[in-house]
Amino acid sequence: MNGKQLKNSILQWAIQGKLVPQDPNDEPASVLLERIRTEKAKLVKEKKIKKDKNESIIYRGEDNSYYEKFLATGEIKCIDEEIPFEIPATWEWARFSTIVNMSPTVLAEDDVNAAFMPMALINAGYSSGYSYETKNWSLIKTGFTKLAVGDIAFAKITPCFQNRKSFILEDVPGKVAAATTELNVLRLYGQTLYAWYVLYFLKSDYFIKEAKYKGTAGQQRVLSSYIQNKLFPIPPYNEQYRIVEKIREVLPVVDKYDKSQKELDKLNALIIDKLKKSILQEAIQGRLVLQIAEEGTAQELLEQIKLEKQKLVKEGKLKKSALNESVIFRGDDNKYYERINAQTVEIELPFEYPNNWSVLRLKDICQLIDGEKRNGKSICLDAKYLRGKSSATIVEKGKFVYARDNIILVDGENSGEVFTVLQDGYMGSTFKQLWLSSAMWKPYILAFILFYKEDLRNSKRGAAIPHLNKELFYNLPIGIPPYQEQQRIAKRINKLSQLLK
Repeated sequence: MNGKQLKNSILQWAIQGKLVPQDPNDEPASVLLERIRTEKAKLVKEKKIKKDKNESIIYRGEDNSYYEKFLATGEIKCIDEEIPFEIPATWEWARFSTIVNMSPTVLAEDDVNAAFMPMALINAGYSSGYSYETKNWSLIKTGFTKLAVGDIAFAKITPCFQNRKSFILEDVPGKVAAATTELNVLRLYGQTLYAWYVLYFLKSDYFIKEAKYKGTAGQQRVLSSYIQNKLFPIPPYNEQYRIVEKIREVLPVVDKYDKSQKELDKLNALIIDKLKKSILQEAIQGRLVLQIAEEGTAQELLEQIKLEKQKLVKEGKLKKSALNESVIFRGDDNKYYERINAQTVEIELPFEYPNNWSVLRLKDICQLIDGEKRNGKSICLDAKYLRGKSSATIVEKGKFVYARDNIILVDGENSGEVFTVLQDGYMGSTFKQLWLSSAMWKPYILAFILFYKEDLRNSKRGAAIPHLNKELFYNLPIGIPPYQEQQRIAKRINKLSQLLK
């Protein structure tokens, strides 16, 4: 559980009456509801608010079911299916619109300085943070949402609503503020509800996650009917204070926990990455599985690789340059040498390899090719789609590859990343097809390339659009085990990788 999840759980416990113990000496919440109704009647009489036509009373009947009585009509209906959770006996349920003023009046003299708050100045999260600009009231009193000190405001548009952009307006110039029109403003009726308890309710998952919206994606607004009809759990007044104090006490602890958890997650990810790379390193230098004498040597594979390339060059599927081979061997002095044409030079290799292995350059078993040019509608296999971050698009022509083919990014920040495609389609423009010799076990070669992923990424060429360093890629020395050992290595890598998930 991360810090955000823990905070959400704390707020849920709070509004369910599970965060602090109940005190039998507290004045029950039913008394608060009476005060609210009295205060509303007084304000209606003074013509400061309109009469609430939908005012209702929610109570528990003798049959232990919940009922709602509408005061204007006297209608009573059972609402058991709407009750989201149980609350303590001293608490009460009420529709949100019946206990707060959702359209408070704000008045100020034109010449006073006041606070001005665009959405960008309102903090997200679980506090009541905001900043403001100071402007003359005459300039901002129209065309904006108005609120006075003590009012509670919350964003009504996505994603600001989900990000918990809500606050209590504290002391500001002129005691009033104008803010973005994408706010709802609430005002409490006298000493009936504690503003911070209401604010934490507005930040709870119970209020946020069940919201209903209207509008287009990215610009959706919370339905007024959802807010008005939301069932609000009301604790006794003193208990509201105890709940808020407990929340304030534990949230800083959660922040410390969250910071530690993130650091631990980062460390764990780093350790796992290092373990994965260590597994690959052990694999490609012959230390992950035992060598078995009966499996022979890799020498017989070299002739198969050579014959295959000759055939593909003749068919025009590989360039003639693919036949330019080097011979890497270990001398009697236990050093490695490379013979290119008639010249032999001593070389340094990154690892020692088992005696039954051969050593080649990656270009000898792997080539970057363009793929088959084709016309006709088919899916575009670009990086975003292959990563599951975008939907499929259809193109009319391109370089065609088949399901289970391997393609490699050659342009962009992630150059060197290999994908095995799961369906036929056209490669994205930043890819090349990866030809791998059929004399080799493909998962073994892919594991080798994965080991060098960071090296390839960090050695890109080009400034505006970085490209794969093909010279480095092709010249990577790769140890070639016997075919059966390649299979055993790949199987072992897969098994160990599963254990690290």
